[in-house]
Amino acid sequence: MRVSAKKELGQHFLVDENILGVIGRLAELAPDDVVVEVGPGLGVLTRYLAQRVARVHAVEHDASLEPWLRDVGENVTLHLGDALRLDLAALAPGATKLVANLPYNIATPLIVESLDGLPDLERWCVMLQREVADRLFAAPSTKAYGAVSVLVQLSAERTGFHPVSRTVFRPPPNVNSALVAFRRTGLPEDFPRVKKVVAGAFAHRRKTLPNSLELAGLASRERAVEALAAIGREPSIRAEALAPPEFLALADALR
Repeated sequence: MRVSAKKELGQHFLVDENILGVIGRLAELAPDDVVVEVGPGLGVLTRYLAQRVARVHAVEHDASLEPWLRDVGENVTLHLGDALRLDLAALAPGATKLVANLPYNIATPLIVESLDGLPDLERWCVMLQREVADRLFAAPSTKAYGAVSVLVQLSAERTGFHPVSRTVFRPPPNVNSALVAFRRTGLPEDFPRVKKVVAGAFAHRRKTLPNSLELAGLASRERAVEALAAIGREPSIRAEALAPPEFLALADALR
């Protein structure tokens, strides 16, 4: 039985089992783990996980892959649907880890939503496009630094990073990939509000923060200038210059 990857779903199937040991090490898999895997594809990683953890919740958008995932393990529950639309917390109660070769087209929003959408997650180990992987823990005032950098760094710390060859996938992607592992350190209070402020701040990243926040409908320019002054920042500053903790202070000052 042959299957073709669907470009519109960002599919690049993991086929090289040699990378599985690296994933297992970075994920620090334990027998009592409940794992969410988004984009199981042909089930190569799913089988590996099923042999090492208590339960795997495999979330697959492509219903045509169901035959490949039907018998990967008795402790595997398959959920067919769009991971960005499903209530993962309800489907996978008590999930402790997200371990996945994430489809490129949903990787960033899925990671952001999982920070508070899967509140019991303790650790992430995800395969990403290298460019996206570099963004997660990028430093302020760098090209890679953005909203996802701030939100991830406010909630987690990186524990592992491993570049991945294009040859482990079928079809091979046109970009480099990497495994990134991180563990939860906490979730900021009123995280949904913090997310809105961070998203608004970076929505027009070439503009000054007061202008970007005003354009996002989060505050008037005058109110944003006052909030920046309250945290010791000039009105000419752009979002990329603020460190993650400063966004918490800014969100508080904008109340």
